[in-house]
Amino acid sequence: MLLFLLRRVGVMLVTALCLTFVVFFLTNLPAKLETLAKTQAGARISDAEVASWLDRNGYNQPMLVRYGEWLGVVPGWTREEADGTIRGRCIERMGPEGAGARCGLLQGYWGHSTRFRAPVGEVISTRLGATGWLMLWVLIVMVPMALIVGIVAGMREGSRTDRSLSTFAIASTATPEYVSGVLFIALLASSTVGLSPLLVSWGVIPGPVLFQGNARSALDQITFWNFTLPVITIALYGMGYVARITRASMTEVMTQQYIRTARLKGVSFPNIVLRHALRNALIAPFTVIMLQIPWLLNGVVIVEVLFSYPGFGWTLYEAAVNNDIELLLAASVVAVIVVLLTQLISDIGYVYLNPRIRVS
Repeated sequence: MLLFLLRRVGVMLVTALCLTFVVFFLTNLPAKLETLAKTQAGARISDAEVASWLDRNGYNQPMLVRYGEWLGVVPGWTREEADGTIRGRCIERMGPEGAGARCGLLQGYWGHSTRFRAPVGEVISTRLGATGWLMLWVLIVMVPMALIVGIVAGMREGSRTDRSLSTFAIASTATPEYVSGVLFIALLASSTVGLSPLLVSWGVIPGPVLFQGNARSALDQITFWNFTLPVITIALYGMGYVARITRASMTEVMTQQYIRTARLKGVSFPNIVLRHALRNALIAPFTVIMLQIPWLLNGVVIVEVLFSYPGFGWTLYEAAVNNDIELLLAASVVAVIVVLLTQLISDIGYVYLNPRIRVS
């Protein structure tokens, strides 16, 4: 197991290096850098002024050199102004003594956000924490519901219950978040249409709406009323896929020979499901559930923008719209790390779910 972990960590590092270079290359294309210069120095500047701004800020160096500076394996760029002052990548963070030093990802420096006018590390940590709470509640709601639906449907293959639950799972997966989110807002968070005006007229709720369609207040305090709609919107979309995988796995397990033998021995049906079928049936769903974590991290963009929840997805959207290169790079690093770690956890989990699986 230790050798397997070492090999996987090595592969993860190489993969992360390659993926971050691809993202760095795409975000530092000439057209992107020109847009950045015009965003920071003025949209009406000439081509010569664009080239001058890029040169003053260290963007005219070779791509590999700037990638090495961003990683922290190459000393940061420096420029001497006409008045004799020294500017550079590391000076703003480390002071004048940081001229020519290394200050990159390996040293814990993520850069400075041009959109939020703050260190990227602070922006990412704050927004990632907000999305972490959203992901946690989505998993708490989604995973038990999906497993229950899939297990019950797989236990009664071909029955009316199976057909009903399968139809529900397919419908939830086929409905995008931007559709279900808008429907939830219209039905439950609008003061003019949906259920809220009716409940107000009956005196059931004191406020104008039942749920809040804007989740920004959840940053200060998470409540049932401001966090339910974004959680349910994401959970319903992901639940259908997990439920279908669970049903397929459960159906396959229930036809195995050892299940038939247990039935012939007179073991009760609940005991067969809980003690014999369920553990083997959870291997495939476990993989899918682990894959939901990186999907949640990057797939919450639509929901966070729709419900005005400033988490990681909302920040990624703001960085892309405003061409914030340093923030986009940091977000890509976080996404790569989360994907690789969840894959590693998924592989290790195989061994504990089924002892017959051995790591070669």
